[in-house]
Amino acid sequence: MSVPELILESFSRNARVNTAVLDHLSDADLNISDGQGGMSVVEQLAHMAGFRKDWLNEISPAHADAIEFELGPNNTLTTRDPGELRRAFTESDSAVLAAVEAALNEYRNFEGQYESHPVHFLQHTLVHDAHHRGQLMTLLRQGGHTAEQMAALESATWPIWRE
Repeated sequence: MSVPELILESFSRNARVNTAVLDHLSDADLNISDGQGGMSVVEQLAHMAGFRKDWLNEISPAHADAIEFELGPNNTLTTRDPGELRRAFTESDSAVLAAVEAALNEYRNFEGQYESHPVHFLQHTLVHDAHHRGQLMTLLRQGGHTAEQMAALESATWPIWRE
């Protein structure tokens, strides 16, 4: 596999990890917060999905327009519904890939952002998602999840990276 193919595969796996996380969360889990003004679990997820549209607005507005969900404060999606979040991740991941592929096909970068190579936007998305999934996991632990519950969630996500 070439390096570009590996990045695309990693981006695809990241999407599967996000879906696995959403699949393992209960309605009660979504509302867990740190109680100190930080984002709740569902707000973390809405921010992760909103990040894509926010950056696409900056680097490829036409591709951002393909995402029908609206952004609210802090570049988060306004929806908090798990089903809509799943759809938002799917739509926004598709828009991100389309924007990067268009830039690659046109031999251009994203002027003003990701100037060395458009694939860096994919990498930024991967790192951003991992950062917020880490915060989400911490919230779940602090919210009372047992070691067994945390292990079940990790068992649903880590194997995706080890295939």
